[in-house]
Amino acid sequence: MSEQPGYADHVYRSGSALVGGALLLALVVLLCGDGIVNGEGRVRWLSAAGLLFLAPLITAFSLRPAVYAGRERLRVRNPFRTITLPWAAVDDVRAGYSTEVFADGRKYQMWAIPVSLRQRKKALRQSGGGRAPLVPPRPGAAPVPGGRGGDSRPQADQAVEEILELSGRHSADEAAQGAPSVRWAYEILVPAAAGGAALLLLTVLG
Repeated sequence: MSEQPGYADHVYRSGSALVGGALLLALVVLLCGDGIVNGEGRVRWLSAAGLLFLAPLITAFSLRPAVYAGRERLRVRNPFRTITLPWAAVDDVRAGYSTEVFADGRKYQMWAIPVSLRQRKKALRQSGGGRAPLVPPRPGAAPVPGGRGGDSRPQADQAVEEILELSGRHSADEAAQGAPSVRWAYEILVPAAAGGAALLLLTVLG
């Protein structure tokens, strides 16, 4: 029996967030680094605390978010949490004003798959239809004409359809059973909290 193809290594990320985050992080490192190297006295401490506070936050909201869709589970890496959802636990995935996954009676946002209303309006104009739907069609629905490969739907809607297809294909697999789990990103939270506390202390002390 041949094995069904899947999206074992499929990763969803926002290209614009990655580029913007990398540029902003480089700017913060440059400015704070200059303050640490060339500053004097309190300026050095403020620059170091600012770098410790800002760098994790910029990383959290731009470089960190990602969605990993494998054969056994969906792993959603958001700014401060990582949610692991076996396919059997996934109830639905929707792209409204944000992309959300519903599992075990709870709702989790997927930061790595932003919804672009501009893309929706563009797809609507190309299709010549009426109001653009906030929820993408189910797998197997006819694509909207006019885009690449006959599909001009927004990227978020296409990603949701692919994830729903994977969920339907693998939810009954033995390896895809289990309950959702959530892990906090302490590697982000701890340095950001330390940097914020240091900035506050330096400000209070003058």
